[in-house]
Amino acid sequence: MKKTVILILCLCGVARAQGSAVSSPFGTDPSARPQQGGSATRGEFAPILDSEKRPITAGGFVKNGPVIFRDIAEKAGLTTWRHTMGTPAKNYILETTGSGVALLDYDNDGWLDIYMVNGSTFDALSGKTEPPHAALFHNNHDGTFTNVAEKAGVTNDRWGFGVAIGDYDNDGWPDIYVSNYGKNRLYHNNHDGTFTDVAEAAGVALGNWSTGATFGDYDGDGRLDLFVPGYIHWDMAHLPPTPSSAPNAISFCQFRGASVMCGPRGLKGEPDHLFHNNGDGTFTDVSKQAGVADDGHSRYGFTSVFVDVDNDGKVDLLVANDSTPNYLYLNKGDGTFKDVSIPSGFALNQDGQEVANMGMAIGDYRNNGLLDLYTGTFSDDYKPLFRNEGKARFTEIATEMGMADVTYPFLTWSTEFIDYDNDGWKDILSVNGHVFPQVDHHNWGTSWAQRPLLFHNLKDGEKFELMPAVEGTGLALVIPGRGAAFGDLFNNGKIDVVINCIDHVPALLQNVNPDKHHWVGLKLVGGPKSPRDAVGATVYLTAGGMRHREDVLSGGSYESSNDQRLHFGIGDSTAVDKVEIHWPSGSVESVALPAVDRFFAVEEGKGLVPSVYDTLR
Repeated sequence: MKKTVILILCLCGVARAQGSAVSSPFGTDPSARPQQGGSATRGEFAPILDSEKRPITAGGFVKNGPVIFRDIAEKAGLTTWRHTMGTPAKNYILETTGSGVALLDYDNDGWLDIYMVNGSTFDALSGKTEPPHAALFHNNHDGTFTNVAEKAGVTNDRWGFGVAIGDYDNDGWPDIYVSNYGKNRLYHNNHDGTFTDVAEAAGVALGNWSTGATFGDYDGDGRLDLFVPGYIHWDMAHLPPTPSSAPNAISFCQFRGASVMCGPRGLKGEPDHLFHNNGDGTFTDVSKQAGVADDGHSRYGFTSVFVDVDNDGKVDLLVANDSTPNYLYLNKGDGTFKDVSIPSGFALNQDGQEVANMGMAIGDYRNNGLLDLYTGTFSDDYKPLFRNEGKARFTEIATEMGMADVTYPFLTWSTEFIDYDNDGWKDILSVNGHVFPQVDHHNWGTSWAQRPLLFHNLKDGEKFELMPAVEGTGLALVIPGRGAAFGDLFNNGKIDVVINCIDHVPALLQNVNPDKHHWVGLKLVGGPKSPRDAVGATVYLTAGGMRHREDVLSGGSYESSNDQRLHFGIGDSTAVDKVEIHWPSGSVESVALPAVDRFFAVEEGKGLVPSVYDTLR
């Protein structure tokens, strides 16, 4: 019976449980009518409560167990800043999806800094109040950070959502692209601690609702191009109904029978954009020519990443879409892409059902050289794990891996494959939080603020174990999570997590896992025929008989951008046997590493080169 119902959902699309004769403010096209609740879910499930009758999303803690993360945001100085997005009532979807965060070394001193995107309010948009500001936290090298956004000229002051990092002009300094509702920003790094917004002159400002962008050299000319997904075409002059004003007929603006904000289903999607880098500081929109415009479907794009998923040396394009099928575009090598979303197996879950994909993790969790995928989805749905079978074919296996059931109550945004204990096997961390404040007023077993989830890879790539939420630790932190970025903030070989929480101060989960495993970090510098920041490079590192893969990426997680230095956990190995670098230019280079437990800089064609990391030992 369950499979039959799911089949009906797939055939009937968004008309689930809705009569086709119902009048709707969203138009008469049946394909545009939303599902009940506005987001793809698998149904309603009995609440899961802990021993103290709390929803499992905000409870289920244990007294004792492994201490893996601690929230040090206040100690680090991050709580001097606060995210703001709309009003607490969350009457419109524009107010609910939160913003991203990026880790970048903007001043090239060898230490990661933090860029926090901020939202806005309707009053700020209309000029009635001062807009919220983004933050750029400079790393002070002592465990603390200082907000220098105003001095740096990157406060944005628009309704911000996503952020991607990339050196688009190959000058050796990272630039920042911020996706907004309204015009986007391209902050060019001036090499002196300041930035200049050149989005208008560069031709990448757009103007409606953009989300999680990605930089990548799709045509192999050595320059980073830019892909910007669109979410909803938002019209301030024609707002959808609010929960209090929606007539009873609009049952699709309900969640479990309660009135909530409308969307994304039923609202017009915003097209995606691919901008080709012209090499002179400007970009040209080639979306339609390249076959990635999404103008025929207008799906609700959230997070995108350029990455080589079929191992042919060319970056492909992944797009996680909310409540609609995902996209996988294979790079054909001639400036165009082939849409293989459905045949690849990445578009839908294993029941052939579209889900509400928000964030996206990309990583080789089996150490077999193939990139696997994991996406964050809505509550009342499990989170899909897509195993790469080779040649861009994926099998969705979350249920078989025993990972599905525990995730149903959680609404997952950011997610990433990280080797938190450096044992050589990638784990999965997810950041969670609901979109409907109403959930706190009902016994549904879920909550507005939620705790993170950490799945530990059991060293065979065949099973993951959910790590316990120990009281007082980062895994027991109950927060309204949204965007998150992952990286080694303290240059100690441990992957930390910075979380941008909606209407809240940030969280900084410092990795304090007590393991003594070894690690290696690589900072890649591209040569004349590759992007200078080496985005798109793939590295295979062999140690202790195990071959690991890492890729230099821009974007990912959820509307965020991670540490672009490559991190390899190598377990008990005290030496690296081999490093093979596949540069974006197509060249393949092997380098020898003389030690472990430190960072090295590698420049294309030159091997190991002196760097700021030589003084960090």
